[in-house]
Amino acid sequence: MGILDGNPADEPMHYGEVFGVWTAVMGGKGLIAEYQTLVNHAGDEDLTKLLEDTIQQGQQEVKEMEELLKKNGVGLPPTPPERPKAHVEDIPAGARFMDQEIAASVAGQIAAGLVSCSEMMGTSTREDIARMFGQFHTQKATLGEKYLKLTKDKGWLVSPPLHHDN
Repeated sequence: MGILDGNPADEPMHYGEVFGVWTAVMGGKGLIAEYQTLVNHAGDEDLTKLLEDTIQQGQQEVKEMEELLKKNGVGLPPTPPERPKAHVEDIPAGARFMDQEIAASVAGQIAAGLVSCSEMMGTSTREDIARMFGQFHTQKATLGEKYLKLTKDKGWLVSPPLHHDN
C-alpha cells in the first residue's frame, strides 16, 4: 500500500494542487466581479441571462474549491465586493462595452478556463481534484457552446477568413 492509496480526500494536496486551486479561486472571484459589472453594460436580454448563468456557475465553482482549500488548511484569497446594479442607459455610450464585445471577451475567458481545467486535471495526483476540474471543464465547454450559439444567432460572431474548397 503506497502513500497515495485509499480515499483521495484523505491524501495531502501537493504544492501544485494547492497553488492551482488557490489561483483558480482568486481568478474565479475576479471574473465573478467582472461579469457582475458587465451585466450592467449588457443591453441584450439573452446576453444578460447568459452572463447571470455564468456568474452563478462561477460562484458554485468557487464554493467547491474554497471548501477543498479549507479542508486542507489553506487560507483563502480575498473576495472582491459585490458589484452594484446599474441601468445600461445610465452608462454613457462611449464608456459602455458593446454586447458583442462582452460576448467575445467572456467566450475567450471560458476558453482559457478550459485550458486551466485541463492543466489541473493533468497535474493532479488526487482523483477527487482531477474529477472536480473535469466537471468544471465539462460545464465550461457547455457554457462556451452557449456563447458561440448566441454570437452566431445575434450576428456578432467575427469569424476568421473562411476556406472554401474549390
